[in-house]
Amino acid sequence: MLTKNQSGFLYMFMSVCAFSFMDLIVKWSADYPLGQVLFFRGFFGVVIYFFIMPRDRIKNFYYTKRVGLHFLRCLFGFIALIAIFIALRNLPLATVVSISFAAPIFTTIFSIFFLSEKVGFYRWLAVSIGFIGIIIITEPGLGALNIYYIYPIIFCLGLSYVAIAIRQLSTTEPVWLIALNFSIVITLASLFTIPFGWVMPNIQDLVLLCMIGFLGGFANLWLSQSFKLSEVSLVSPLKYLALVFGIIFGFLIWDEIPSIKTLLGALLVVSSSLIIFKREIFHKKETPSNIRHE
Repeated sequence: MLTKNQSGFLYMFMSVCAFSFMDLIVKWSADYPLGQVLFFRGFFGVVIYFFIMPRDRIKNFYYTKRVGLHFLRCLFGFIALIAIFIALRNLPLATVVSISFAAPIFTTIFSIFFLSEKVGFYRWLAVSIGFIGIIIITEPGLGALNIYYIYPIIFCLGLSYVAIAIRQLSTTEPVWLIALNFSIVITLASLFTIPFGWVMPNIQDLVLLCMIGFLGGFANLWLSQSFKLSEVSLVSPLKYLALVFGIIFGFLIWDEIPSIKTLLGALLVVSSSLIIFKREIFHKKETPSNIRHE
């Protein structure tokens, strides 16, 4: 029987896998307008959540007493999503993933101030090891800095606040509602880009564009469930594993051959996640929580 922290860790792992495949398709979709890709991400995410929500909430699915916090979660999440989509289209996949790993650093710090979480020595050690790995990987890229490198950093800041907002919302809100509201905002906002031009996809491309929504929808749901079950600063470093996917996809599809520095950095960031999980298995501790599960 898994503890809440361990279950949250598992949900985060599934979320990372889904987001990685979504990023792959987003990078491939560079020939399609950004707003159109955002529409597919949002609309098919909405479809998923309407099948997941309880039947008795279909008529009043929008009901919440925390409109303000939902708005902030959606706003910062939308900004982060646009930033990472732009970065994926203009930078090497492994580079974008590597820079985006600054997010757990911000999240760990934010969780101390916003959530009053206690971050122990081993978690700080794991985050520090991961950060060293990031420095090793991105050092060559930062030497040739261009405007597009700012977008993964914007993504990091937005995602860090989203993690905190989800943790706060999940004390009273079901995870499907948190994720549904975000997908609705993406869908509605993307419709305003229609006058700027959309491209009619063929059948194969249509399937792949739809997959962006399905993968993003499930990934976002699993992400919310992970933050609901576990401390933010505990599960966030697991996102380092996305670097492995970035290296593999970049090599197989875009002939991006990882350097020794990239491989060394990847080893460090993966090790940081393993340290955290092994510590949790060893201690088998529960996270005290008054979170309502629905």
